[in-house]
Amino acid sequence: MYIYITMNKIKGLVGLLRPELPFSAGLCVVMGQILALGEFAPVFETAFGFLSVFFISASILVLNDYFDVETDKLNAPHRPIPSNMVTPSEALLLSIVLMLSGLILSYLISIIALLISIILFIIGFLYNRHYKKSGLPGNLMVSFSVGMTFIYGGVSVGSPFNNIVWLFGAIAALIDLGEEIAADAMDMQGDLLINSRSLAIKYGKAFALRISSYIFLFVVLLTSVPFILKWLPAIYLIPIAIMDLAIVYPSLRLLGSGNDANAGRKYIRWVYLGATLGLLAFILIKLLEA
Repeated sequence: MYIYITMNKIKGLVGLLRPELPFSAGLCVVMGQILALGEFAPVFETAFGFLSVFFISASILVLNDYFDVETDKLNAPHRPIPSNMVTPSEALLLSIVLMLSGLILSYLISIIALLISIILFIIGFLYNRHYKKSGLPGNLMVSFSVGMTFIYGGVSVGSPFNNIVWLFGAIAALIDLGEEIAADAMDMQGDLLINSRSLAIKYGKAFALRISSYIFLFVVLLTSVPFILKWLPAIYLIPIAIMDLAIVYPSLRLLGSGNDANAGRKYIRWVYLGATLGLLAFILIKLLEA
């Protein structure tokens, strides 16, 4: 019984992290480094850049569950805290440990990297504590943080103002903004209980999903810019095409998801995972070139 309880607790703690999300954030940092340098950064900078943002992102995600228990009881009762796999105090302690780990690694990169990490954590904390119900302003806070992971990558290798890094930062921010708006449309029932001012609640689910789709379409158009301006060679059309397909198909399915919230959440997850797959393909091609 002791082993079962221990493994159940570990499973709950890992579930709080949602590892694929901070993993994607770490990949964005590595991608930012590659775009800034045209090659992989030294191992130290790559590892510390990835891990620092991984820990900060994971800390914010744990805080999200900590502050969102009541809503999750309705929207996601399977989550670790409402399902009693993890207590709120354990979740808070885990968030603090992750936050401190991320800040220490950021400090070891540079003072500027540390400052960005502090800003990202503060934005994440304020969002979870005060702005989650604000609708579009909260969506913009989250998407800004996602876009900053690319900028952080450039900063971590001493190239904070690289044009292509900022372009991909904007692309990442817009992808996340579309996901946030669509996710709010899927969570209307629970959000009504907390008086959320999401676009879906203010203007209707169909309106929110259309806005989300328009954003995704604009992202697809933006991904052509590096090739039009010849910032990237043609070989990188492969990962970009993967990402574009992973955005277009689920976004079309989202529009037809109707009142099926579970299906909608699945398509939103496909967008996220597809974009991550595109990043992995990009990095793999760069590895093969090395």
